Amino acid sequence: MNHTRVAPVAALFLVVAVGPACHGRATVTPSAAPPTTEVWLAPEQAAAAKLVVEPLEPQPVGGVVLASGRVTFDDLQVSHVLSPVTGRVVKIEAQPGQRVKKGEALAQIESPDVAAAFSDLAKAQADFGAAEKEANRQKELFDVHAGSQRDLESAQSNYSKARAELDRARKKSRILRGSHSDGVNEMYTLRAPIDGEVIARNVNPGAEVQGQYSGGTVLELFTVGELDSVWVLGDVFEMDLGRVKAGTACLAAVVSYPGRVFRGRADWVSDTLDPATHTSKVRCKIANPDRALKPEMYATVILPVDREVALAIPRSALLRLGDQTVVFVEAGKTPDGRLRFERRPVVVNEEQGGDFLPVLRNLAKGERIVVSGAILLSGML
Repeated sequence: MNHTRVAPVAALFLVVAVGPACHGRATVTPSAAPPTTEVWLAPEQAAAAKLVVEPLEPQPVGGVVLASGRVTFDDLQVSHVLSPVTGRVVKIEAQPGQRVKKGEALAQIESPDVAAAFSDLAKAQADFGAAEKEANRQKELFDVHAGSQRDLESAQSNYSKARAELDRARKKSRILRGSHSDGVNEMYTLRAPIDGEVIARNVNPGAEVQGQYSGGTVLELFTVGELDSVWVLGDVFEMDLGRVKAGTACLAAVVSYPGRVFRGRADWVSDTLDPATHTSKVRCKIANPDRALKPEMYATVILPVDREVALAIPRSALLRLGDQTVVFVEAGKTPDGRLRFERRPVVVNEEQGGDFLPVLRNLAKGERIVVSGAILLSGML
């Protein structure tokens, strides 16, 4: 009898005791959803994701300045050959890749300018001779009081004009004297102005060419030069100019040869800025014995400079989201003990070379940054 009375009481006590306990757990277990810019992980989840978190501290940064660039000819070793006469190309004497000496023929051009130039010279010489004789004759007449002052001055003026015209005709014919010295033949031989290789030919037989002194549109017919040494012109931003000096070593890389670095020296830094890009030109002279670098190739210029200490973040911590650069910052714990990771936009100097980039805005010294595994957190948002 006693047992039958005790059992309902015990059961009632169990219900009363368990009920409040269950009610208490219901108010603690559910948690609020994290903000859209945060990820909350239990410590064991963070460990399983192999997240690496480090405090933000000053680091040696820089060491190099990176600049976009372009390969060009060394202009002391190249000549752009134009035609001084207007005419028709009748024969090509040199082909691309051919080595030529200064004065060797590149092309034959049939031009009436040649005959006209030497005809003008012959006429100018004859006019000058007649004017000189007349001036001498008038001087003799004037000295014996048989001629007037006016006739003498007129003869001397004609003599001066004839001499000037002869000088002009001689200079013009001297330009064309590279082929034929007679005024009958209309052929002009276009010759190499320097020793070198024919790098480019931009004309074919039968083509009409415009003389460079005619005032029309002039075509570059040949490019003669050497490619065993080239220039790489880099565009250095204003913020880096104070660290780049003429005479420093420089490196260049091009997409055509991944992993290869071309070494040279920066021999000139421009004193002016481009008003459109606000950059300054730096010229690197680079040896090119195997002709791997071609003019007009795009290049990346790497200029070693002194390192400096600044608050900096590893490149591995940065993520790109649209036009933003973001990092994940450990922002403490939730009430139930989970770790909070906040996604935060930051501004860094991405033009700086090296593994660490200087922080410009939105991070403070000592904040704990996810330096490895941030991409996993980004996928959880």
